[in-house]
Amino acid sequence: ANWVKTQGGNQTVAISYDSRIKSDVFAKTAAGVLAANGIKVRIYDALMPVPALSFATRYYNCNAGIMVTASHNPAKYNGYKAYGPDGCQMTDDAAAIVYAEIQKTDILTGVKYMPFAEGVEEGLIRFVGEDCKNALYEAIESRQVRPGLCKTAGLKLVYSPLNGSGLVPVTRVLKDIGITDITIVPEQEYPNGYFTTCSYPNPEIFAALELGLNLAKETDADLMLATDPDADRLGVYAKNTATGEYVSFTGNMSGMLIAEYILRERKENGTLPQNAALVETIVTTDMAKAVAAAYGVKIIEVLTGFKYIGEQIKLFEQNNSYSYVFGLEESYGCLAGTYARDKDACVAVMMLCEVASFYKNQNKTLWDAMLDMYEKYGYYKEGLETMTLKGMDGAQQIQSMMTKMREHVPAEIGAHKVLAIRDYKTGIRKDLENGKEEPAGLPESNVLYYELSNHAWCCVRPSGTEPKIKFYFGVVGESLEDSADKLDELKNAMLAYAEE
Repeated sequence: ANWVKTQGGNQTVAISYDSRIKSDVFAKTAAGVLAANGIKVRIYDALMPVPALSFATRYYNCNAGIMVTASHNPAKYNGYKAYGPDGCQMTDDAAAIVYAEIQKTDILTGVKYMPFAEGVEEGLIRFVGEDCKNALYEAIESRQVRPGLCKTAGLKLVYSPLNGSGLVPVTRVLKDIGITDITIVPEQEYPNGYFTTCSYPNPEIFAALELGLNLAKETDADLMLATDPDADRLGVYAKNTATGEYVSFTGNMSGMLIAEYILRERKENGTLPQNAALVETIVTTDMAKAVAAAYGVKIIEVLTGFKYIGEQIKLFEQNNSYSYVFGLEESYGCLAGTYARDKDACVAVMMLCEVASFYKNQNKTLWDAMLDMYEKYGYYKEGLETMTLKGMDGAQQIQSMMTKMREHVPAEIGAHKVLAIRDYKTGIRKDLENGKEEPAGLPESNVLYYELSNHAWCCVRPSGTEPKIKFYFGVVGESLEDSADKLDELKNAMLAYAEE
């Protein structure tokens, strides 16, 4: 509230929340604090996902937005995401100011507050209108490349909102684009902050998708899709017709299928901008570079975190440099279109269904399409290993590990020669073959990125929210088996080097 007062403008904040325990209470409490400070509020009358909050922040020309969610974390957690006026997660500078205000406020005696009902009566708190909700659906559906394609393909889906906020927006969009054969996983259909079917409602893990997968097998579905509780990330299983089994898709895989489809079909129907750009994080698959090159599209890499992708959209608009076409990160998040500035599982579901419909008309599954991409661009495979080191000693160990890796760069990691290292903390990229140093090209961050021979790479960064250090890997193989073997070898070698 104190920060918003310094920003001029509409003096308005948008608020949304998901299905987590007391999310609605926290959202209404936030609204009461803002209203008591004379700031207007636009709050959703029922749970809605992250992209809906991002959209409403922009739709109402708000100074800020608040999303009450702990995303895909266990049920005992809840959290609070703050957004700037561009609908993107708040910049580090603005967040630092807000954090400073928190530190100097006595939460028991220093907070102005009015009951939610009083704020409504005084006209300070208003609900998000149907006009805003419908505008969001129209914006999502406008991202179809070939409207009407899904109406005739006969796609058969199993969908799970994982007891979160995706049920209403996802089924609305699917119905609007003509997909009617949808089976909802009954145990995970309605909002339930206890997430009783899985301790960790994360669409990246098997346990969260197991019920849906069983249902997909029973109903012989083409796809099994699951959105996380705040509906900004998408988990995918698609059928392998050769074996009858369902194959799990990583965020890199589903993202690449959508990206290539958008670029290929827009180029064919003449709607691909001349200055089109694809944006990805530095730990996302290098297949994106190959796909972008094949279609003559600019590829831009940013730091890990979707807010950096959203930031690029804003920069493109400010300097008229590129037209944003698609952005993705390896952790199952992507965005087609600029109506929101955060990842959106609703548009990801819609786009993936359009891609699946396109291939179904050719008697192919998404897995067949993925194999075609591997044959065309190379068998790219990525992995992630997380090391958890708890307590004060753990935090010190993580810092010691990062310092040691900075000071002792190996000539080789496993079978791969280290060609260059990018240290985003110092902002320097060093070419190990000629010793030349140049700017790393991205903002300061405690991240090390190793460029390796044979188009392989690895990246190390401490988690910003947990006592963990994360290791990302990427390789290119000659086959599925070859790339899996190469990834395992690189992973083992990198972890051994880190723990020396």
